[in-house]
Amino acid sequence: MFWRQRIGGPVTTIVILAMVFLFVAFRLWSVLGRRTGHEQTIARPAEAAPAPIGAGRSLPENATPVLPAKPAVVEPRAEAGVRAIQSADGGFDAAQFLEGARSAYRMILEAYWRGDEEALRRLTDDDVYEAFAAAITERREANEVLDNRLVSIESAVIEQARMNGQTANVTVRFDADIAAVTRDGEGNVVAGSLTDAVPTHDVWTFSRHVRSDDPNWTLVETDEAA
Repeated sequence: MFWRQRIGGPVTTIVILAMVFLFVAFRLWSVLGRRTGHEQTIARPAEAAPAPIGAGRSLPENATPVLPAKPAVVEPRAEAGVRAIQSADGGFDAAQFLEGARSAYRMILEAYWRGDEEALRRLTDDDVYEAFAAAITERREANEVLDNRLVSIESAVIEQARMNGQTANVTVRFDADIAAVTRDGEGNVVAGSLTDAVPTHDVWTFSRHVRSDDPNWTLVETDEAA
């Protein structure tokens, strides 16, 4: 009897432990081993998307910045200039810059259309401001009002980029649809139509001193795309 107890005890214990192990393993599989449809696929390092230009961080000294795999927002001829700007200002990001440029394009056009010289003064340099202000004055003297609408910005692409000393210059081509109407002092339409948007192609150059504490860019040149 004593012999059986000595043999049976350990064997029984082993069997019980094995059963417990199998039960726990089954429970873990039931919780972790099944897909619920809400899992996120974890990309392998080789599949990870490349960091955008600048990525909001400073680059190590002498490091060569890498453009995105698909630099759709940067023309090939502008890539060297973008790299030069990023080398001087590690926080420069082409995609973020273009988002700001889109906003500036809308703000400047709308300020010009409504004759807001104060807003134009903040967003443009002296030469561009004077050109806009002269056109606004001429419009007022003719007793005309612009009733324009920026329907959409179809694309914004960096066409050129360069460093001039410590000043960065970036040229952007905007392809937009604008509904343009000119009214007389009594509100009558004298030109244009709000029902037909006109394709517009502008080339604007923005400038900023890379050592300035002011993060804003200034419009320094406007032209029509060739």
